[in-house]
Amino acid sequence: MSQPIDPQPFDSHSDTVPRSELRKRLRRHRRSLSYEEQQQASEHLALNLLNNPDLHRARHVAVYLPNDGEIDPRLYMDLGRRKGILFYLPVLHPIHPGKLVFSPYSDDVELRPNRFGIPEPAFSDALKRPAWALDAVLFPLVGFDENGGRLGMGGGFYDRTFAFSRIRPRLAPKLIGLAHDFQRVRQLPIEPWDVPLHGVVTDRRCYRFRRPSAT
Repeated sequence: MSQPIDPQPFDSHSDTVPRSELRKRLRRHRRSLSYEEQQQASEHLALNLLNNPDLHRARHVAVYLPNDGEIDPRLYMDLGRRKGILFYLPVLHPIHPGKLVFSPYSDDVELRPNRFGIPEPAFSDALKRPAWALDAVLFPLVGFDENGGRLGMGGGFYDRTFAFSRIRPRLAPKLIGLAHDFQRVRQLPIEPWDVPLHGVVTDRRCYRFRRPSAT
């Protein structure tokens, strides 16, 4: 198994230079993977997702299209459709900055780049699915640790969109990060605004975390 990267030292601020440098290092590593390595990782990821108990009953699942070397969930999507799973892509909310909505996705859905250059469906109020009405959300990570600490791209879109899960955890979908296993680090700070994950799935294994209960 790949050895975790040690990101220390950190201070308490989310945009410290060490955190920024760790993000750059992990992104560079995943971009360096060959096509064959990415394909193999995608196959292993699909098997781990299909066997993940948090997803056994999921029928409405938000996912992403890979970018910047992210681990590729599309094989899982192909297999999941055969089991009746409906998939959704995140769309930048046109009215509420910093939040996401979720639009149904199939191979014939037209995509166009958003302001970050990431393909997404056109926003449609009639087609969007509320975040609370999803069964599971699979989103890409830049880094993670075995205690539920995580490192994203820094935009905070998922944290803002699923902030309600802190107050009403029973309404929350299963929030599962996806990554290559080499993106595991020894320790990451859990920031006050981080929405807790149910787990992380990689090409090697599934990590499951205990979420705090609402008070």
